[in-house]
Amino acid sequence: MTAMDVMHPEIQDGCTRRTVLITSAAGVVAATLPLAGGAAPAADTAQVAPLAELTLRINGQPHSLTVDPRVTLLDLLREHLHLTGAKKGCDHGQCGACTVMVNGRRINSCLTLAVMHDGDAVTTIEGLGDPKKLHPMQAAFVKHDGYQCGYCTPGQICSAVGMLDEMRRGMPSHVTRDIAVRPLFSDEELRERMSGNICRCAGYPNIIAAIREVVEKTAGAAA
Repeated sequence: MTAMDVMHPEIQDGCTRRTVLITSAAGVVAATLPLAGGAAPAADTAQVAPLAELTLRINGQPHSLTVDPRVTLLDLLREHLHLTGAKKGCDHGQCGACTVMVNGRRINSCLTLAVMHDGDAVTTIEGLGDPKKLHPMQAAFVKHDGYQCGYCTPGQICSAVGMLDEMRRGMPSHVTRDIAVRPLFSDEELRERMSGNICRCAGYPNIIAAIREVVEKTAGAAA
Protein backbone atom coordinates (compact mmCIF):
# COMPACT_ATOMS: atom_id res chain seq x y z
CA MET A 1 0.00 0.00 0.00
CA THR A 2 1.32 3.39 -0.98
CA ALA A 3 1.08 6.69 0.84
CA MET A 4 -1.51 7.75 -1.75
CA ASP A 5 -3.67 4.77 -0.82
CA VAL A 6 -3.54 5.74 2.84
CA MET A 7 -4.39 9.40 2.20
CA HIS A 8 -7.11 8.72 -0.36
CA PRO A 9 -8.39 5.14 0.06
CA GLU A 10 -11.45 5.93 -2.04
CA ILE A 11 -9.36 6.67 -5.16
CA GLN A 12 -9.05 3.71 -7.52
CA ASP A 13 -5.69 2.35 -8.67
CA GLY A 14 -4.31 4.12 -11.68
CA CYS A 15 -5.23 7.68 -10.60
CA THR A 16 -2.52 10.19 -11.29
CA ARG A 17 -1.32 13.00 -9.10
CA ARG A 18 -3.11 15.45 -11.41
CA THR A 19 -6.50 13.81 -10.88
CA VAL A 20 -5.97 13.83 -7.12
CA LEU A 21 -5.23 17.56 -7.14
CA ILE A 22 -8.19 18.33 -9.38
CA THR A 23 -10.53 16.28 -7.18
CA SER A 24 -9.27 17.98 -4.02
CA ALA A 25 -9.58 21.47 -5.52
CA ALA A 26 -13.11 20.77 -6.67
CA GLY A 27 -14.04 19.69 -3.15
CA VAL A 28 -12.69 22.89 -1.64
CA VAL A 29 -14.62 25.06 -4.11
CA ALA A 30 -17.81 23.14 -3.53
CA ALA A 31 -17.47 23.53 0.22
CA THR A 32 -17.31 27.31 -0.08
CA LEU A 33 -20.44 27.65 -2.21
CA PRO A 34 -23.83 28.18 -0.48
CA LEU A 35 -26.25 25.29 -0.65
CA ALA A 36 -28.99 25.63 -3.23
CA GLY A 37 -32.08 27.03 -1.53
CA GLY A 38 -30.16 27.36 1.72
CA ALA A 39 -30.03 30.38 3.96
CA ALA A 40 -27.84 33.29 2.94
CA PRO A 41 -24.64 33.84 4.92
CA ALA A 42 -25.17 35.81 8.10
CA ALA A 43 -24.68 39.54 7.66
CA ASP A 44 -21.66 41.20 9.25
CA THR A 45 -22.82 42.32 12.67
CA ALA A 46 -19.76 44.45 13.47
CA GLN A 47 -20.78 47.73 15.02
CA VAL A 48 -19.89 50.92 13.15
CA ALA A 49 -18.37 53.55 15.41
CA PRO A 50 -20.79 56.46 15.97
CA LEU A 51 -19.72 59.78 14.50
CA ALA A 52 -18.28 62.41 16.78
CA GLU A 53 -18.93 66.14 16.73
CA LEU A 54 -16.13 68.54 17.53
CA THR A 55 -15.15 72.16 17.07
CA LEU A 56 -11.65 73.27 16.22
CA ARG A 57 -10.16 76.68 15.62
CA ILE A 58 -7.88 76.12 12.65
CA ASN A 59 -5.66 78.97 11.49
CA GLY A 60 -7.91 81.38 13.34
CA GLN A 61 -11.15 80.11 11.82
CA PRO A 62 -13.73 78.02 13.74
CA HIS A 63 -14.74 74.70 12.20
CA SER A 64 -17.60 72.50 13.43
CA LEU A 65 -17.11 68.98 12.16
CA THR A 66 -18.71 65.55 12.35
CA VAL A 67 -16.13 62.83 11.87
CA ASP A 68 -15.37 59.20 12.54
CA PRO A 69 -13.70 59.13 15.98
CA ARG A 70 -10.87 57.08 14.47
CA VAL A 71 -9.80 59.89 12.13
CA THR A 72 -6.39 61.35 12.91
CA LEU A 73 -5.83 65.08 13.08
CA LEU A 74 -3.66 64.81 9.97
CA ASP A 75 -6.38 63.10 7.95
CA LEU A 76 -8.97 65.58 9.17
CA LEU A 77 -6.81 68.46 7.96
CA ARG A 78 -5.99 66.89 4.61
CA GLU A 79 -9.12 64.94 3.70
CA HIS A 80 -11.90 66.93 5.38
CA LEU A 81 -10.59 70.50 5.22
CA HIS A 82 -8.23 70.14 2.23
CA LEU A 83 -5.35 71.74 4.12
CA THR A 84 -2.68 69.64 2.44
CA GLY A 85 0.36 71.55 3.67
CA ALA A 86 0.92 69.02 6.45
CA LYS A 87 2.30 65.96 4.68
CA LYS A 88 1.78 62.28 5.36
CA GLY A 89 5.30 60.94 5.27
CA CYS A 90 5.74 57.87 7.47
CA ASP A 91 2.35 57.98 9.26
CA HIS A 92 4.18 56.66 12.33
CA GLY A 93 5.47 59.86 13.96
CA GLN A 94 9.04 59.28 12.81
CA CYS A 95 9.65 61.86 10.07
CA GLY A 96 7.90 65.04 11.26
CA ALA A 97 6.45 65.94 7.86
CA CYS A 98 3.00 66.22 9.46
CA THR A 99 4.06 68.67 12.21
CA VAL A 100 1.46 71.29 13.15
CA MET A 101 1.00 73.42 16.24
CA VAL A 102 -1.82 72.79 18.70
CA ASN A 103 -2.34 75.51 21.31
CA GLY A 104 1.11 76.80 20.43
CA ARG A 105 2.95 73.50 20.80
CA ARG A 106 4.27 71.43 17.91
CA ILE A 107 2.95 67.90 17.54
CA ASN A 108 2.93 65.08 15.01
CA SER A 109 -0.61 65.24 13.68
CA CYS A 110 -0.46 61.65 12.41
CA LEU A 111 -0.21 60.32 15.97
CA THR A 112 -3.23 62.01 17.51
CA LEU A 113 -6.96 61.59 16.97
CA ALA A 114 -8.94 64.64 15.91
CA VAL A 115 -11.54 64.05 18.64
CA MET A 116 -8.83 64.54 21.26
CA HIS A 117 -8.55 68.21 20.27
CA ASP A 118 -12.12 69.41 20.60
CA GLY A 119 -11.91 73.14 21.33
CA ASP A 120 -8.20 73.40 20.56
CA ALA A 121 -6.47 75.95 18.32
CA VAL A 122 -4.54 74.38 15.45
CA THR A 123 -2.03 76.21 13.27
CA THR A 124 -0.81 74.66 10.02
CA ILE A 125 1.69 75.94 7.49
CA GLU A 126 -1.23 77.62 5.69
CA GLY A 127 -1.89 79.71 8.79
CA LEU A 128 1.66 81.04 9.23
CA GLY A 129 1.79 83.21 6.13
CA ASP A 130 0.93 83.52 2.47
CA PRO A 131 2.92 84.36 -0.69
CA LYS A 132 2.20 88.07 -0.25
CA LYS A 133 3.23 88.15 3.40
CA LEU A 134 5.50 85.31 4.44
CA HIS A 135 6.11 84.40 8.04
CA PRO A 136 9.73 85.32 8.98
CA MET A 137 10.60 81.62 9.18
CA GLN A 138 9.17 80.99 5.72
CA ALA A 139 11.12 83.95 4.33
CA ALA A 140 14.31 82.68 5.95
CA PHE A 141 13.84 79.20 4.45
CA VAL A 142 13.48 80.81 1.02
CA LYS A 143 16.52 83.04 1.53
CA HIS A 144 18.78 80.20 2.72
CA ASP A 145 17.41 77.50 0.40
CA GLY A 146 16.29 75.45 3.39
CA TYR A 147 14.63 72.86 1.17
CA GLN A 148 15.16 70.78 -1.96
CA CYS A 149 12.21 68.55 -2.83
CA GLY A 150 10.08 70.53 -0.35
CA TYR A 151 8.12 67.58 1.00
CA CYS A 152 9.36 67.97 4.56
CA THR A 153 9.45 71.79 4.45
CA PRO A 154 5.98 72.55 5.93
CA GLY A 155 6.74 70.32 8.90
CA GLN A 156 10.24 71.75 9.26
CA ILE A 157 8.91 75.32 9.33
CA CYS A 158 6.08 74.57 11.77
CA SER A 159 8.50 72.70 14.00
CA ALA A 160 11.03 75.55 13.88
CA VAL A 161 8.36 78.13 14.79
CA GLY A 162 7.12 75.94 17.64
CA MET A 163 10.68 75.36 18.84
CA LEU A 164 11.43 79.09 19.03
CA ASP A 165 8.22 79.63 21.00
CA GLU A 166 9.34 76.92 23.42
CA MET A 167 12.70 78.65 23.78
CA ARG A 168 11.13 82.05 24.44
CA ARG A 169 8.82 80.66 27.10
CA GLY A 170 11.78 79.22 28.94
CA MET A 171 14.08 82.25 28.90
CA PRO A 172 14.08 85.50 30.90
CA SER A 173 14.05 88.70 28.86
CA HIS A 174 17.70 89.64 29.50
CA VAL A 175 18.83 86.26 28.15
CA THR A 176 16.66 86.73 25.05
CA ARG A 177 18.38 90.06 24.39
CA ASP A 178 21.82 88.46 24.69
CA ILE A 179 21.11 86.08 21.80
CA ALA A 180 21.63 88.93 19.33
CA VAL A 181 25.27 89.23 20.43
CA ARG A 182 26.10 85.80 21.82
CA PRO A 183 23.93 82.92 20.56
CA LEU A 184 22.56 81.08 23.54
CA PHE A 185 21.95 77.90 21.59
CA SER A 186 24.64 76.31 19.50
CA ASP A 187 23.94 74.83 16.08
CA GLU A 188 24.29 71.42 17.71
CA GLU A 189 21.50 72.22 20.17
CA LEU A 190 19.27 73.57 17.41
CA ARG A 191 19.85 70.35 15.49
CA GLU A 192 18.90 68.35 18.56
CA ARG A 193 15.74 70.39 19.07
CA MET A 194 14.82 69.82 15.41
CA SER A 195 15.81 66.15 15.37
CA GLY A 196 12.20 65.01 15.09
CA ASN A 197 12.04 66.42 11.56
CA ILE A 198 13.84 64.43 8.91
CA CYS A 199 15.01 65.96 5.63
CA ARG A 200 15.70 63.11 3.22
CA CYS A 201 17.43 65.59 0.88
CA ALA A 202 19.87 66.35 3.75
CA GLY A 203 19.38 70.11 3.60
CA TYR A 204 20.17 70.47 7.31
CA PRO A 205 22.92 73.16 7.11
CA ASN A 206 20.59 75.53 5.28
CA ILE A 207 17.70 74.74 7.62
CA ILE A 208 19.85 75.60 10.64
CA ALA A 209 21.05 78.79 8.92
CA ALA A 210 17.45 79.85 8.35
CA ILE A 211 16.48 79.17 11.96
CA ARG A 212 19.58 80.97 13.22
CA GLU A 213 18.67 84.09 11.25
CA VAL A 214 15.17 84.18 12.72
CA VAL A 215 16.53 83.63 16.24
CA GLU A 216 18.92 86.55 15.91
CA LYS A 217 16.39 88.88 14.28
CA THR A 218 13.82 88.08 16.94
CA ALA A 219 16.33 88.68 19.71
CA GLY A 220 17.45 91.94 18.11
CA ALA A 221 13.86 93.18 17.91
CA ALA A 222 13.30 92.27 21.56
CA ALA A 223 16.39 94.23 22.59
